[in-house]
Amino acid sequence: MSVRSSAHQAFGTDGSDFSHRQKVATQYQLSVINKSRLKWCIFFHYLLFFVMLAKLSADILDFLDIFILEIEELQIPQALWWEWIWCIGLPFSYLGLKAIRENGIKRIKHYMMSVIIVCFGPILYALIYYSTDVWTYLRSNDDTTSIQMWQGLPYGVLWYGFILLASQVHLFSLYFAWNLLVAWKAKGIKHLN
Repeated sequence: MSVRSSAHQAFGTDGSDFSHRQKVATQYQLSVINKSRLKWCIFFHYLLFFVMLAKLSADILDFLDIFILEIEELQIPQALWWEWIWCIGLPFSYLGLKAIRENGIKRIKHYMMSVIIVCFGPILYALIYYSTDVWTYLRSNDDTTSIQMWQGLPYGVLWYGFILLASQVHLFSLYFAWNLLVAWKAKGIKHLN
């Protein structure tokens, strides 16, 4: 069989010798995949923030001296300090997004530290704080007099649902950020932004 060359094909080849030249390095593939996944985790962090903001709305409106009857009738329990600290973690997601854009090793490290301190710290505190209520609720059949209730639901169990979702989002964020850090170091990027 003779080899026919065309205008966009090198002379003396049938075009099948490209396979060894068209391979993308593994660290670049990992970087692209983990950037996308980290963006999704940050998106879910934003969604959880809006859930927390809805819970904190009564305290925010009280602070601003605004009275809305419908919100007051919900009798939302007073916010604890850990809820406010967890909300501080949202602006740090900017570090993660900026690191993704610039492949910034230093920024991704700062993002990871902020997730550990500002997001996991309050969640761990809440896990311990509500543990007695959750344990009492799980151990007792219908006796809910000793635990805090909200709208007929055990307040601690509701928070445990939030903690479960938030801890998954933050764990995956750390995992994908760590994979990006490893991939960027493997590429030998000198960015220290």
